[in-house]
Amino acid sequence: MPALAENNKIQVFTSMEEAPKNVSTKKVVYDTKDLNLWYGDDHALKNINLSIYENEVTAIIGPSGCGKSTYIKTLNRMVELIPVVRISGEILYRERNILERTYKVEDLRTKVGMVFQKPNPFPKSIYENVAYGPKIHGIRDKKTLDEIVEKSLKGAAIWDEVKDRLNENAYGLSGGQQQRLCIARALAIEPDVILMDEPTSALDPISTLKVEELVQELKKDFSIIIVTHNMQQAARISDKTAFFLSGEVVEFAQTDKIFSNPSDKRTEDYITGRFG
Repeated sequence: MPALAENNKIQVFTSMEEAPKNVSTKKVVYDTKDLNLWYGDDHALKNINLSIYENEVTAIIGPSGCGKSTYIKTLNRMVELIPVVRISGEILYRERNILERTYKVEDLRTKVGMVFQKPNPFPKSIYENVAYGPKIHGIRDKKTLDEIVEKSLKGAAIWDEVKDRLNENAYGLSGGQQQRLCIARALAIEPDVILMDEPTSALDPISTLKVEELVQELKKDFSIIIVTHNMQQAARISDKTAFFLSGEVVEFAQTDKIFSNPSDKRTEDYITGRFG
């Protein structure tokens, strides 16, 4: 039975239909609290507070240099590869702070996959690209690997295109196919969350559409956070949208609200093309 705390009182609803529309019934996957990040003296992220829910697509939009990619790279701690980075605040993944020293980054990255701006297949066969992660995690049985490869390629909607050429070099695929192969590679380790940093910016319109359709299908099983410069893409595929500006979250709401009735004039100005 859903409940809502308000002014220290508990309101109880006998059905989901009675609950207010802005009360999410989904579990929080990531809860970012007062996150600040500096590159040396540059204050790149400022007091970020965001809750990311499971089985949703959350889009991060904003002009270049606003902190979008930096933010999602904190979610799998890739940002720590830069020596001058300093972070304060909390990033709770499934209620545990990933910034704690005791949290092993290897454990985090088995749960949080990432797809980058440009397709980056390994210089190996299509099969070996997908099998690479499971092998790293100790899976050696050929039958098991075959099953993982097939399931992952099907999950990335590319199996029918490559099933007869699994031993060919992945570099022989088109750009759109390479990106879907990289998504399959991320799926092979059975993650909980998939981070996507401008995944279609290097693709043609037809390949972009295929990836967008894939994202909509994948959210049934995964939580997806996507950085995009393409506001039409954010409007098409995301459930919630966060607008970043100068390292801050200006506004975070349901996507249809962000695009039809934003609360902050800066959001409206960006969406209508007045800057960015």
